[in-house]
Amino acid sequence: MIKAGIIGATGYAGGELVRILAGHKDVEIIWYGSRSYIDKRYADVYRNMFQIVDDKCMDDNIEELAGQADVIFTATPQGFCASMMNEEILSRTKIVDLSADYRIKDVAVYEKWYGIEHKSPQFIEEAVYGLCEVNRGDVKKARLVANPGCYTTCSILTAYPLAKEGLIDMNTLIIDAKSGTSGAGRGAKTANLYCEVNENIKAYGVASHRHTPEIEEQLGYAANEQVVINFTPHLVPMNRGILVTEYASLKKDVTYEDVKSVYDRYYQNEKFVRVLDEGVCPETKWVEGSNYVDIGFKIDPRTNRIIMMGAIDNLVKGAAGQAVQNMNLMFGLPEWEGLELIPVFP
Repeated sequence: MIKAGIIGATGYAGGELVRILAGHKDVEIIWYGSRSYIDKRYADVYRNMFQIVDDKCMDDNIEELAGQADVIFTATPQGFCASMMNEEILSRTKIVDLSADYRIKDVAVYEKWYGIEHKSPQFIEEAVYGLCEVNRGDVKKARLVANPGCYTTCSILTAYPLAKEGLIDMNTLIIDAKSGTSGAGRGAKTANLYCEVNENIKAYGVASHRHTPEIEEQLGYAANEQVVINFTPHLVPMNRGILVTEYASLKKDVTYEDVKSVYDRYYQNEKFVRVLDEGVCPETKWVEGSNYVDIGFKIDPRTNRIIMMGAIDNLVKGAAGQAVQNMNLMFGLPEWEGLELIPVFP
């Protein structure tokens, strides 16, 4: 059995990690780390775990945990993992970090967008960006994986094949994204109160959202050029889900069949990417509770643009599910182990 520890186990992403790993036949959770709930029963924090998890929450002592766990998931705010990381920890255990600390290769870009000093930049180059569908081979050999962000996972996978094949003008790419409120975390914030969110939709982080450079960097690798995008996220009154709608000018005349064949070539063997039938648009309700990404597209010959659409569950494929997918690869397990979660409806 793989012994797993979770730092930040009582946040939304941490709670989803517990839910998924509790059903994973090859994993035993040995550490439910939570600075806010030390010595409190985990099932008293999340009552859905009553008579399923009997353990109490522990602290966030990652150095002690490294001596006991085969893998540590850090579902923590930006800066925590970087401040704790050292060679001794990495020599004793594997790390899957759900924060942004090791996602961006240019430390100056990270510090500019996140507004904090990076405490262990010496590990940035080694860290593997854990988008399994793109970096599967590197993930298998990694001891430190930077789990991608939720907006970024959906945004990158939706456009990746067309960027890679040079079908779209990357200078024209605009990404409009909408997320459920769980993406903002479990901390108490006025902007996330029921009365603030319900019956409302709003843009935020306009031209300044910190997932922007992550999307630009990864799509830049795909297109083999520097990419600068407009990315605008919106908050919608639902618990889970991300829907992205991406617009770009086409670089050549293509038919539906041309584009579909590109998506199929990249994703037909990817268990968790579902390229939808013609005329079907992704919806968050059809991926909720699952590790799937649903992708669709529409060519607009009038404007010579293509509209690409993607939907994920931000807490599963956008966070915990992808983290488990990475863990499976790191330990030589079937990539889908513990993740064959059928979307929940209604």
